Amino acid sequence: MVTDTIADYLTRVRNASRAGHRIVEIPASKVKKEITKILFDQGYILSYKFEEDKVQGSIKIALKYDKASKEPVIKKLQRVSKPGLRKYASSVELPRVLNGLGIAIVSTSHGVMTSKQAKNENVGGEVLCYVY
Repeated sequence: MVTDTIADYLTRVRNASRAGHRIVEIPASKVKKEITKILFDQGYILSYKFEEDKVQGSIKIALKYDKASKEPVIKKLQRVSKPGLRKYASSVELPRVLNGLGIAIVSTSHGVMTSKQAKNENVGGEVLCYVY
């Protein structure tokens, strides 16, 4: 039984990209769908597809690789806020990842978004993960 579903999501994507897989399938949830949309919008994945099965459904993600070196576009996926120790940040304290080259995904009262969007909307929240 998995207690931290977001960490499981990040681990599945990380392992699939390191193994060189084209597609990874993950059990769906609302937060995972929002994280997937952000990864697509920011250019970290090629495409995604939400499949509605019986109860939970699944997310199929097509991973993105560099054409020349065949290296995965996602270099690192790091979980920040964990079930044992939640990390919250106000709109002023939101982190910058790699001096703005990476993204921090934040769960706010306005939904799941990047830290840059949260700063523009002047909202804080729980820092879920870093992606670069």
